[in-house]
Amino acid sequence: MLLEVKDIHSYYRRAHILHGITMEVGQGEIVCLLGRNGVGKTTTLKSIAGLVPPKSGSILFKRQEMVGQPPYRITRLGMGYVPEERRIFAPLTVQENLLVGIRPPHREGREPWTIDRIYRLYPEIKERWNQKGGTLSGGEQQILTIARTLMGNPDLILVDEPSEGLAPLLVERVFQMLREIQKSGTSILLVDNAFSEVLGMAKKVYVISKGEVVFQGSAEDLMASEDVKNKYITV
Repeated sequence: MLLEVKDIHSYYRRAHILHGITMEVGQGEIVCLLGRNGVGKTTTLKSIAGLVPPKSGSILFKRQEMVGQPPYRITRLGMGYVPEERRIFAPLTVQENLLVGIRPPHREGREPWTIDRIYRLYPEIKERWNQKGGTLSGGEQQILTIARTLMGNPDLILVDEPSEGLAPLLVERVFQMLREIQKSGTSILLVDNAFSEVLGMAKKVYVISKGEVVFQGSAEDLMASEDVKNKYITV
């Protein structure tokens, strides 16, 4: 198993946000984390990435313990993070943003992510290679953020709300990107509220409510569970 999260408890100061989250992501899988706003989905991703260190529990990535490790060491081991806020470097060009993220591949036998490969697959940003990141549209910034993460040649990427605020055609393009990334051998742990798109690509689904996992299973299992959908997902 590539990622094993076991009974983690995370806090923001004194606020107890995660109450024993447990989940797994296998090699080459897309696993989706669903739930209403404010239930702990983003905190789960940040805890795994080392940005909100859990107070207890275990996070094994490639069978190595990540709890207590700083984010840069977790990144170097092969984990990427695509934040909801995108956080591109606005004064830098598209190409400079990509170069910031570059790291050598962690596994042999896979085609590495390079500038040339990114431009070949994502012509939207190739056309703007010398344009400042802050001048891109929201959709272009999202594509750039994902592409910059890929330049780190990760084995796993954590992706937080990539469709937020995008027009339907751009949402479709972003999810197409994620499917292509998964097919290339990179695992994805995804948080997003685009319910039908998410379930159409998920290997496994976890539903969170109030910092706890209240459902785990296949996308088909969740689709068949009207009670879970009505109680924990739909507004």
